[in-house]
Amino acid sequence: MRDGADDLALVLTGGGARAAYQAGLLAGIAERFPDLAIPILTGVSAGAINAAHLAAHPGGFKSAVDDLVRLWSGLTVDQVFRVGPGSLGRNVVRWGTRLLSGGSPGAPQVRGLVDTSPLRRFLEIVLDARDGRPIPGIRENLERGGLKAVAVVTTSYTTGQTVVWVQGREIRLWTRPQRRSAHAELTIDHVMASAALPLFFPAVQIGNAWYGDGGIRLAAPLSPALHLGASRILAISTRYDRSGAEADTPAIAGYPPPAQVLGVLLNAIFLDLIDQDALRLERLNRLLERLPEDQRDGMRIVELMVLRPSVDLGRLAREFEPRLPRAFRFLTRGLGTRETSSPDALAMVMFQPDYLQRVIEVGRADAEARADEIAAFLAPDRVVHAGGVR
Repeated sequence: MRDGADDLALVLTGGGARAAYQAGLLAGIAERFPDLAIPILTGVSAGAINAAHLAAHPGGFKSAVDDLVRLWSGLTVDQVFRVGPGSLGRNVVRWGTRLLSGGSPGAPQVRGLVDTSPLRRFLEIVLDARDGRPIPGIRENLERGGLKAVAVVTTSYTTGQTVVWVQGREIRLWTRPQRRSAHAELTIDHVMASAALPLFFPAVQIGNAWYGDGGIRLAAPLSPALHLGASRILAISTRYDRSGAEADTPAIAGYPPPAQVLGVLLNAIFLDLIDQDALRLERLNRLLERLPEDQRDGMRIVELMVLRPSVDLGRLAREFEPRLPRAFRFLTRGLGTRETSSPDALAMVMFQPDYLQRVIEVGRADAEARADEIAAFLAPDRVVHAGGVR
């Protein structure tokens, strides 16, 4: 059996628009477990938006997830960032001017390829938190006792550290090399910072520092949940696990376009590390299982279940790319999204309703396909060993 309290944590990784998959998969789980209690929530990048929504929702699990699905289903590109030719054109010109300026004092300031003020307004309405005020639903759920802690991960561009902003009850902060935690009443700024894709979205100022996407150097995506006391972790990745044959199949012909390089880079930064962290946790569990409890030095066996798409969401994005707004489509094609069979960079910004709805459907189907495994993991009377549920 496990050591310690039975605290379930939900870990939501990044992936931009692909985070709609998390809503679909959670909807499938909620069909079987409508009253599921998840006291610990952690999110990074787009996963931080989902985590904040779940942490702030006044209803039960199914109600919260149903609303999350509705939000993703109705989301459009222009609710996330400005897509008009004037807005995009100005930012592209500013970037070009700055690159050619040689760092001269008069060079224009560049704060991201797109203007994300529409997303800020959208989140202010959804989370009922305007003018920099804390998100009220989180505090209310903490006071009611259904929520123990919620954490949002950011990267400080000012210091280079990963900063985990935590709101919760009886929380012990932690510090590790190049990462630390901090108490906060979470605001829209924290969520926007965590979701600020580097270069694409502008950084966000919190206090005297500037922050961006929390996945940039988060080497241990499971660590916030572990520090917050989780004994079980349900992690939802948005990265498709390719087979050996698929991994060896070239996605491009000839020299790689910028979109291909960017997609590989973004996946390596934001999505690949969950697998390495899961492997470390599994090995540690097996080691702890061999030790008597009094020799574990305070460490505990932690169950982990990682769920991921059964469909390549990058490849799927290519099918929906022709429906993007014209100005934005012109930019993405200029980066070479049509020259790769799996444009993962495009999937990050594919906030297109038909694509999002399809991704949600994939999540629902995956939850149904793995329903028995999920039920065994969530069942209160299971017997657990380091290698999994038995």
